[in-house]
Amino acid sequence: MSSNQWSTKIAETVLNQCKNGYHPKIANKWGYVAGMALMAFDWLSEWSGNEKYHQIVKKHMDLFIQGNGTIRDYSIEEYNLDHINKGKNLFTLWENTGEEKYEKAIQQLVMQLEGQPRTSEGGFWHKKIYPFQMWLDGVYMSSPFLAQYAKTFHAPEGFDEVARQILLIEEKTRNPQTGLLHHAWDESREQRWCDRGTGRSLHIWGRAMGWYSMAIVDSLEHFPVNHPKRGQIMGIFERMANAIKNVQDQESGLWYQLMDQNGRDQNYLEASGSCMLTYALAKGIRLGYLSGIDSEVVFRSYEGIHKHFVTGDEKGVHLHQICKGAGLGGAKYRDGSYDYYMSEEIVSDDLMGVAPFLLASIEMEKLAKARHAESLGML
Repeated sequence: MSSNQWSTKIAETVLNQCKNGYHPKIANKWGYVAGMALMAFDWLSEWSGNEKYHQIVKKHMDLFIQGNGTIRDYSIEEYNLDHINKGKNLFTLWENTGEEKYEKAIQQLVMQLEGQPRTSEGGFWHKKIYPFQMWLDGVYMSSPFLAQYAKTFHAPEGFDEVARQILLIEEKTRNPQTGLLHHAWDESREQRWCDRGTGRSLHIWGRAMGWYSMAIVDSLEHFPVNHPKRGQIMGIFERMANAIKNVQDQESGLWYQLMDQNGRDQNYLEASGSCMLTYALAKGIRLGYLSGIDSEVVFRSYEGIHKHFVTGDEKGVHLHQICKGAGLGGAKYRDGSYDYYMSEEIVSDDLMGVAPFLLASIEMEKLAKARHAESLGML
């Protein structure tokens, strides 16, 4: 596999969907999936040396960042962690341009986190409308952003906050039997989706594990080596990575929609979670965060992604078997049951899966390059 081959193919397929230079699903709202896709483009720009991808990020972000730094379609009063994710793209823009509007937008999102409602032990609620609930998804949305803010603006208390969020939700959602983390936790024990004894949701959702795993590697990248909680975060990541490896499907190298129900009727190998876990584990191995996980785990999963989920045609690369979306509670109540997770729509080519596929491809290319250099005795 030649350097940048798959990452560039995936990115070009996404760009082929643009109209008048804008991708409809990235330009339509201030959303977390669009934010993840743009971040993947930003990192591809750095990895491939192609400035074009960075310009795509700027063009789409400038649809939302107003001249005075306010963010179109964003409301701090919602206290929604999902709204933080797209802000990760502001740091490079600010560093590259020096434009004050980007810094002001960053500060606005930090202000949300400062006022974010919390559990009694200081865990961020996922959203204001979900009282006393911590979701694994939310750690990805907010923690890498806050860690990068802490590094960029020399605000060490930000690292302390990130460590608190990562460690607290792990403590509350971890299943002691399997070592895997349940999708969410309700401190109040009010929700129908939670176990009345533990407050944990009923199942281990693959994509939620993916969100949390990515949150750890993307946050640790910014942490100072001497931070008192850095080693502990790395330790729980190592322990969790072994649990993830233990439920990797032996035949395909992939992971199921519900990771605690392997092989059960209707349960299926799911693309977005498999791509996220491949990305996080590969990055953890490459950066030395995971000492006991063999890289064979991710080479197998990445091969499985291509074999089971990917097709190609004249329009480019296609990714299949993506869970369109899953959550808990809400107006149209989602009860977190097995049947609920199986009932959500399975789609192809959704950015919810394609963005992690791009991230995983970049990371696998980096890992392959590092392994090649190692074999030549260059490292």
